Amino acid sequence: MGFVQELKFAVRALAKAKGLSITVILTLALGIGVNVAIFSLVRSVLMRPLVNRGEDRIVYVRQSAPGLDTQNTTFSVPEIRDLRDRVSALSDIGEFSTVTFTLVGLGEPRQVRAGVVSGNYFEVMGLRPVLGRLLDKTDDGQAAAGAAVLTHRFWTSALNADPTVIGKTVRLESRSAVIVGVLEPSVPYPAETELIANMVTSPHHMSATMVQGREHRMTEVFARLTPEASIDGARTQIASAYETILRDNAASYPASARFQIRTVALREQLTTNARTILIVLFAASLLIFVIACSNVANLILARTVRRESELTIRAALGAGTMALRRTLLAESVVLCGAGALLGLAAAWPMVDVLSRYAARFSVRALEVNVDGTLLALGVALALLAAVLLAFVPTLPSDAKLGGLKLASNTVRVSGGAHRRLNVFAVTQVGASFLLVTGAVMLVRTFLALQAANPGFETRNVLAINVPVTSYGRTPEQIRDFYRALQERITSLSGVEHVAIGSAVPWRDASPLSRAGFGFQIEGGERGDTTDDPRAQMRSVSPGFFDALGVPVRQGRDFNLEDRNGEERVVVVSESVATRLFNGRDVLNRKLVWTDPVMRFIGVTPEPRRIIGVVPDVDDAHIVPGPTLTVYHAFEQQVNGGRVFVHTRTDPYPFVPQVTRIVRELAQDQPVEQAATLDDIRTVCQSLTKPVNIVMGPPDYRHSIADLAACGVRRVSLGGSLARAAYTAARSAAEELLGPGTLTFIRS
Repeated sequence: MGFVQELKFAVRALAKAKGLSITVILTLALGIGVNVAIFSLVRSVLMRPLVNRGEDRIVYVRQSAPGLDTQNTTFSVPEIRDLRDRVSALSDIGEFSTVTFTLVGLGEPRQVRAGVVSGNYFEVMGLRPVLGRLLDKTDDGQAAAGAAVLTHRFWTSALNADPTVIGKTVRLESRSAVIVGVLEPSVPYPAETELIANMVTSPHHMSATMVQGREHRMTEVFARLTPEASIDGARTQIASAYETILRDNAASYPASARFQIRTVALREQLTTNARTILIVLFAASLLIFVIACSNVANLILARTVRRESELTIRAALGAGTMALRRTLLAESVVLCGAGALLGLAAAWPMVDVLSRYAARFSVRALEVNVDGTLLALGVALALLAAVLLAFVPTLPSDAKLGGLKLASNTVRVSGGAHRRLNVFAVTQVGASFLLVTGAVMLVRTFLALQAANPGFETRNVLAINVPVTSYGRTPEQIRDFYRALQERITSLSGVEHVAIGSAVPWRDASPLSRAGFGFQIEGGERGDTTDDPRAQMRSVSPGFFDALGVPVRQGRDFNLEDRNGEERVVVVSESVATRLFNGRDVLNRKLVWTDPVMRFIGVTPEPRRIIGVVPDVDDAHIVPGPTLTVYHAFEQQVNGGRVFVHTRTDPYPFVPQVTRIVRELAQDQPVEQAATLDDIRTVCQSLTKPVNIVMGPPDYRHSIADLAACGVRRVSLGGSLARAAYTAARSAAEELLGPGTLTFIRS
């Protein structure tokens, strides 16, 4: 009988055993689908070449200050100038600053995330256009005309790949720019942006404070090696030059900040954070495949026992061992083929879900797509499973080796088959135990995050981005706009409180805001350190604390008299009062910002009187902790442009009304990202990656940094954790984040 005939016979036989067939197919579909999806992710992130030409010659240079709890301080223009002059191993340095523009001229006004770059940036990065041209050195300098390049994702998703966009003039805040090209699909690093513009489109980048301020750091540095240079040689030169920079400019690099520099290949920078988690995921997917095959093998063995009579009769009629194996192989091919097809169908949505998750660790995950590799891997796994399942059962002709025996009408399982059942059962239970252990830890972390109370109202508070735009408006007109906006939204039926603030909790949290800014308060205690304490800075309007349900513990809230031109006043969090005054009265004392960065972000240096104390509001972390925060009166320090609407009922029906009011006050004003604080918290929480320390002793550094960035303060460690691994995790946390940032508990 040919193999095609065997396949037909297998289909008929399996059709009579529907329960078994469905169970086997679904089990294999899960094992194959998960492996195919995760392998596609691993291949795209870790193995696929970058589109950047000469990617092996591109390096990323990162400056950090662990003492300030800042893993990436970026660079200032003077620092970049020093590197360019002192490091001969770099043929050129490309500069990239992430900024936010209000874009007008391409449909609805919108706020876009943009990159402001030097003219040589695209040449350094080895990128090409798919339409028009990219920026070059002719686009540098004060006299250059504004020019911008659209990213491929924005051009296709927001503009439907409109080729007529080239040559259009748009407005970016107060400057205009011509769209000169569309960038090829590429990794959106260091930030996912909608467009990339030249320096002249950002007046701040052309200002003296930007060009001359050594402490004004906001630029990412990419460089291309010279043909004869190696990355190790470049790393040595950069480290040596950096030591000289620190020595020659000691006032800008306090010893307590522990400034450091690191040089890595571009590919390594893009994949390092994702490597560990992807390897763990891939290992878990292999366990799932082992469990699936073990489960199916047990089912096949049980079916073979029930078919003892049939196989014995076929052997007695002359069917040899290979003929019987071919029969079993045909059934396995039918089952595994059906499982592979179903698994491939399931892999498509799995790839989408996994890529969104993995994008948190590497932007390369945004490039993941389903291609022919996925099909080939599915077929390979199906064939592997089919061969395995075909050669698991012991045939009647192998009776002398301990196979299956027939006595009367009773089927007995002999020693060999019994041992195989035990092997597969133990394998299945062991692999399942590992997966269940990891799942339990994930659930425990999720429940802990769910139970965390942020300390302010989230369910009925709507947050809407109405960003500050200065085009055609004086500072006083901007203040009038937000004042009128607040009054008109307050008049809506069903609205209880309306406020303006500079940052939406969790959504607008940034490394700079988390690190805080140095300050002093007259009469405040420093404790056992000579460094100034650091606090977050927020600008809020009167009624902000009412809108979020935060009581004023001492003093008063801001009021309409706290305007520009009047006495500068601030409200501080309880942690500020406790840390610096230990229960003594902090009201009416003068606070002064001492951080040199303040002069670069428009914060004036004069003293500010403390008029109130409120509970800590940790708006950067899912699990709240003690937070030093200083609140400015919004009209004295206009910043951000976030509207908070506290309603009696579901806030979402108010979005069209708020949008209409904004458009009536300012036609070109963007209105975006409306969501309740509860939903924003849920989204941020879903991105939190728990660290499974029990998985083994890998390098915990990146996982710990990710945990702290998402707000986790306490990590529960499995009781079986080796002491050496426990010590390594704690040491990494203290080195990266400072003592006490993460609390480790051995459960």
